[in-house]
Amino acid sequence: MQVIRDLKTAAFPGQRTVITIGAYDGVHAGHREVIARVRTRAEQLGAKSVVVTFDKHPAWVVRPESAPKLLTSNEQKLALLEATGVDATVLVPFDDQASHEKPEDFVKRVLVNCLAVRAVVVGEDFHFGYKRSGNVPLLSELGMAHDFEVEPVQLINREDGVAEPVSSTSIRRALAGGQVVTATEMLGHHFEAVGTVVKGDQRGRTIGFPTANVEVASLTCLPADGVYAGLYERPNGEVHPCAINLGRRPTFYDAQNYSLLEAHLIGFDGNLYSELAKVRFVDFLRSERKFDGIDSLKSQLMQDIEHAKHALNA
Repeated sequence: MQVIRDLKTAAFPGQRTVITIGAYDGVHAGHREVIARVRTRAEQLGAKSVVVTFDKHPAWVVRPESAPKLLTSNEQKLALLEATGVDATVLVPFDDQASHEKPEDFVKRVLVNCLAVRAVVVGEDFHFGYKRSGNVPLLSELGMAHDFEVEPVQLINREDGVAEPVSSTSIRRALAGGQVVTATEMLGHHFEAVGTVVKGDQRGRTIGFPTANVEVASLTCLPADGVYAGLYERPNGEVHPCAINLGRRPTFYDAQNYSLLEAHLIGFDGNLYSELAKVRFVDFLRSERKFDGIDSLKSQLMQDIEHAKHALNA
């Protein structure tokens, strides 16, 4: 997959494109439905298939005080987009100036001048441009002026009976409730937190349950505090079953004001410090709670590991 960051010149000289546009946070099942349609239409038209997205989630520029935590970093998003088989992804720089761009100017600058667009496939609720003033009807009008067609796609509904479409917002809501299985169903893949393994207080090692203390970016959306069964991927591609503790460790701290992500790799003994870790949440095991002492904590940790092994068929 080609990644395009320079919008000043034609991305594919002499060729037209079929595109979709959006933040694409999470690259969930609904996103992939749209991309599949983009690829199909591109094949029909002999065009390149392209996802147009942004180097920053627009909400973090327009309304940072209420912007959502992110399901994916740019690196994760690009990897997930590449897996869809799309020909290229355009990373549009998004800053305060870009947030004030009129829909008509965005279309001319990016879709027409850079991408020579032939067709645009977007969700039926699509909005873009300054104050979200652009929508599907306006895009269709611009298409008539600039020789491209617009195909709105109906949003796909959740499979669990909840009467709402799959969306990044609904996935964040599921994660906030610890419902990682529901999040997986909507994402089409396990939610993954990425970070560097750093040294913690090493208490886990002293009680016989060493953990990798994974430091994730502050903008990352994390599930609710609790204990989870998961998968831990190392930089060399090794994947290990793990028991994940996400929380504030009330047994040892009365007022820790942030949640810590710790993963115990089942059956693994080795040095993970400074490595990049990918931690995937597979199933919720229990809520975090305070224990009376080390012995009761150790007993529970043994149970957690057995429950994780069972959930993971490990």
